[in-house]
Amino acid sequence: MHSLVRRYLKTGILFLAVGLILGGWMVVKRELYNAGPSPYLVSAHTHAILVGFIMMMILGVALWLFPRPEKTDLRYQPRMAEVAYWFLTVGTATRLLMEILRDHSSSDLLRWMVVLSSFAQIAGIGLFFYTMWSRIRPAGSQKREELGERF
Repeated sequence: MHSLVRRYLKTGILFLAVGLILGGWMVVKRELYNAGPSPYLVSAHTHAILVGFIMMMILGVALWLFPRPEKTDLRYQPRMAEVAYWFLTVGTATRLLMEILRDHSSSDLLRWMVVLSSFAQIAGIGLFFYTMWSRIRPAGSQKREELGERF
């Protein structure tokens, strides 16, 4: 397993841990203090689990399992998958922190940081799939399908 794949997967697990801790905190607030979670905490929890964990795991596994790029493929560049990783990781971590801080402040700086980190997440996911697009192709199954095999 390539080091970048491991980085995607382990980072995803870290985001899962953060999401679970945040979710536990929100349950304690709701059940023991009758204080429902703010939309900012719900957003932070959602992004930790869905983007930080689920998306990181999907991207890491895709990077690991998709067919190797063809030798003539100029679109796929491993460096781009690494840049995508950093956009997604920094964007998600920043968004989580800013959303948690937004629970206590309406600072314009925090608002802008939430917006900018959201765009970093979008850029990371978009860049990943742009660079991986050419690897989404048949790798042996096309010939089996032509011979009449059904899946």
